[in-house]
Amino acid sequence: MISAARRQAALEILELIDSTGQSADRAVAGYLRGRRYIGGGDRRAILEQVYGVLRGQARLDWWILRAGGEVGPRTRLLAWLALTQGETLESLAQDFLGQRHGPQPLNESEKNLLRYLDGKDLSDGSQSESVAFELPEWAVGELRAGLGDRFEQEAAALREPAAVDLRVNTLKSDRETARRALAAEGVEAAPTLLSPLGLRLETRKPIAATKVFSEGMVEVQDEGSQLVVQLVEAAPGLRVVDFCAGAGGKTLALAADMENKGQLLALDVSEGRLRRAKARFRRSGAHNIETRTLRNERDPWLKRRKQAFDRVLVDAPCSGSGTWRRNPDAKWRLRSADLETLADLQGRILESAARLVKPGGRLVYATCSLFALENEKRVEAFLEAHPDFSLLPASEVLPRVAEGRGDAWLKLLPGRDGTDGFFAAVLRREDA
Repeated sequence: MISAARRQAALEILELIDSTGQSADRAVAGYLRGRRYIGGGDRRAILEQVYGVLRGQARLDWWILRAGGEVGPRTRLLAWLALTQGETLESLAQDFLGQRHGPQPLNESEKNLLRYLDGKDLSDGSQSESVAFELPEWAVGELRAGLGDRFEQEAAALREPAAVDLRVNTLKSDRETARRALAAEGVEAAPTLLSPLGLRLETRKPIAATKVFSEGMVEVQDEGSQLVVQLVEAAPGLRVVDFCAGAGGKTLALAADMENKGQLLALDVSEGRLRRAKARFRRSGAHNIETRTLRNERDPWLKRRKQAFDRVLVDAPCSGSGTWRRNPDAKWRLRSADLETLADLQGRILESAARLVKPGGRLVYATCSLFALENEKRVEAFLEAHPDFSLLPASEVLPRVAEGRGDAWLKLLPGRDGTDGFFAAVLRREDA
């Protein structure tokens, strides 16, 4: 594809996101699925533009409005090209000609915008804090409460792209064998620093197209997510529940830790998610997983399994603020009122999941959130209402990761740790 066609494709995806409210990932997947003729190099170039615009949206809008322009997908793309790629009115006019597969010619307002932006940078010292850090205004205070004196470093890290991490499936391979197999297919990866099962890609590659992936030797999973599963300590022979299994990534890691021995239940309210997860289970060679669709977090089935399990993992539905590096558009769909709704749901889920834990058993509560309301405050409220549970310091379970951080729970941060933002607390039911 010529550069004009790449620009047009990026613009069409941005317009689709803007007009439908779809997530960027879904819009991109749908667009590319219908255009399989677009090659790998072109796809990467298109996605660089799409996600570049999404990551810089607040600052782009700030500049567009300052120039007297009208904010929209097209002006955002033009502003991104000018502010981050060094494009000028003259260079962009060569692509915006209205030719087949290319964008329509620049109008006078767009030309004025490009003249105004010439020589300027995306970031500017006069931008407000929320604009500079690409955050909704309401989220600044919430993130400060959750991050403390690390707010600025972590907010800056959230603007950057995330790495691609893999978890080695120990049912089929080990880390070094998987690393060498990937290298033989042209995919270079290095061991992750915190997770003993992780590999981090040196450059983005289509992992799903590799033999290593199709044979189940690796799964795509952020290093932080891998560490959350390790807090469960799901050993062979135990009875374990993944309460909010979703697409099954953590379920697979639990099955590997259990060496396919013992009972592992994957629960979720979405039958579709569990159905799709089963294909992943088969590819990985995990045979001890049972799935069950729940009506809701208070499904009567749960009452009949009171205190029947050694380990229960609750990867709770949350704001996803710890994953905003991967999903930069998600922050703009979230509202402050959503946090209260999510916190209430998280409390109900914890209440139900706790009933499954046997005396001496373990309940691990986790989110991919950086907000204290979904994390520390949720755990503190649970412990106050359940004196039969106590907090088991994360440093006792994962000393090499959690020691010296000053918290009884595990907090993983993009800027400090290079992972997605995660919170996890280990709650132990007292012996009878």
